Amino acid sequence: MSKREIELKYYVYIITNKPKGVLYLGMTKRLKTRIYQHKTKVHPNTFSGRYNLDKLVYFEEYQHKEEALLKEKQMKKWDRAWKIELIEKSNPNWMDLYEDL
Repeated sequence: MSKREIELKYYVYIITNKPKGVLYLGMTKRLKTRIYQHKTKVHPNTFSGRYNLDKLVYFEEYQHKEEALLKEKQMKKWDRAWKIELIEKSNPNWMDLYEDL
């Protein structure tokens, strides 16, 4: 995969502080960089900073920004139980996926 192809990806992701804990859903172009920012509390006064949300437990990849934004908006409307079910389908042990990026 060329560098250009990698740069064209967008991600919708969910982070938490512990299994079935507080959830934060976001969208980014640079997933590894964004999760690193959550982990190092670059923005300590944000929702994720205040609740110590630094474990990447779910993400989806998209080629187009519009698709990722639409999915993020849809998922933010979902019930918490649906988000937990989505996480547990692909990550039943709530492992931090950051190291595998």
